Amino acid sequence: MALGPSLDIRQTQSLVMTQQLQQAIKLLALSSLEIEAVVAQELAKNPLLEEGGEKPESTPEEIGDGFDDAPDPSGADSFDAEGGALDYDMTDAARDTDSLPDLPMAEAGEAFDFDRLEARPHSLKEHLLEQMTGLSGTLGALAEAIVHSLAETGYLERSLDDIADSLGAEVVEVEEALALVQELDPPGVGARSLSECLALQAKAADRYDPAMARLIDNLDLLAKGRMKDLLRICRVDEEDLADMVRELRAYDPKPGCQFSSTPATEILPDVLVRESKEGWQVELNPDALPRVLVNRAYHAELKSSASDKASKAWLADHLQSANWLVKALDQRAQTILKTAIEIVRVQEGFFREGVSALKPLTLAQVAEKIEVHESTVSRVTSNKYLFCERGLYELKYFFGSGVGSADSEDGASALAVKAAIKKLIDEEDKILSDDALVTALKAQGYDLARRTVAKYREAMGIGSSVQRRRQRKMQGGG
Repeated sequence: MALGPSLDIRQTQSLVMTQQLQQAIKLLALSSLEIEAVVAQELAKNPLLEEGGEKPESTPEEIGDGFDDAPDPSGADSFDAEGGALDYDMTDAARDTDSLPDLPMAEAGEAFDFDRLEARPHSLKEHLLEQMTGLSGTLGALAEAIVHSLAETGYLERSLDDIADSLGAEVVEVEEALALVQELDPPGVGARSLSECLALQAKAADRYDPAMARLIDNLDLLAKGRMKDLLRICRVDEEDLADMVRELRAYDPKPGCQFSSTPATEILPDVLVRESKEGWQVELNPDALPRVLVNRAYHAELKSSASDKASKAWLADHLQSANWLVKALDQRAQTILKTAIEIVRVQEGFFREGVSALKPLTLAQVAEKIEVHESTVSRVTSNKYLFCERGLYELKYFFGSGVGSADSEDGASALAVKAAIKKLIDEEDKILSDDALVTALKAQGYDLARRTVAKYREAMGIGSSVQRRRQRKMQGGG
């Protein structure tokens, strides 16, 4: 066998994502505000791009071909020649919404009433103060002062003596007010130490027995892994201790951090949904659609004066970039629309009856229906919002797993079950335990285990029967 340099021809296949394709995929996941920023940046650096003046009317035709001044594919040779086609499995057929005749587009001239959007508490303090409605007098004033003294983590870092001195109150009164605050949601708020925070959460979950109390009092031993000492101190066996530790680790050491301390920002919906005599109307929000055009006249003017090779290359590069952006924005809009139409088709019950009618829905189901990859649906539902008569919802809200239901072969959405639990608790005359909730839900066709009900209740921030009973007593409800 001869040794030495040689030439071999080999044929291999590999998937290469061009830079433009990578950028196009990133555009799918951006919110409308982030898209505006990208468009502004491109307008600033590409002289062939211009903003398209008036926002387009939201007619069916313009939703199907919203960038009517965009270059024809045949005229975008530099774009296609580089292999930069936006391969999201979206074809011209993807623009044909006639395949869903029960979901026609909205007619032009009709406007949504955005004033029905309600402001929601966005900070811990707002959330707590909302629960204190009805409290008045000295106790109410002291409790409100304590809420304003809480750190973002939910802990009370000021001493009770300091609060009492600043308000001219007795320490015993401040202690009573603090006890009221510590009964509020989320459990653990108003604590002055980690052990107190965990103890409050254990009490709210009705798990604060003597053994748990001793475990919480000896967190330092738990941190050091001295389990034999804890077995002796807590007076339990290994299985019970393991359950207690597992329970403890599920608690939130900083309950206030789940709330934002920054003011809520206005959200511009990407999709508008309403009902008409013809069916459900689904359209893109024209105010959220960036209007970007390629200035063909200016391109022709520059091309006629470009004499050297460098100038022609610069012009071709900017034309390719401009063509790509317009195509990418158009395809992004069409993907959002197709996804929204399929969501409305599947979740029609929600738009008619509310969250109790939500069905289990996965990204894969929508992806298969609109013939795109599952990752595309994931990106296109991130940071995108739908506005309907029931309010403003992120597109991801309509996806969720299911649970067993006697009334439906497909089961019921977890959100529907949560809504049923919340309704039972909101309407409870006598405080319902989790076991009682299981029985009541079974009567409605939901077959759930007690631990599942407890998990859903806790996920909604609803306290245990013990905590709710204390809250009712605090509010004078007996």
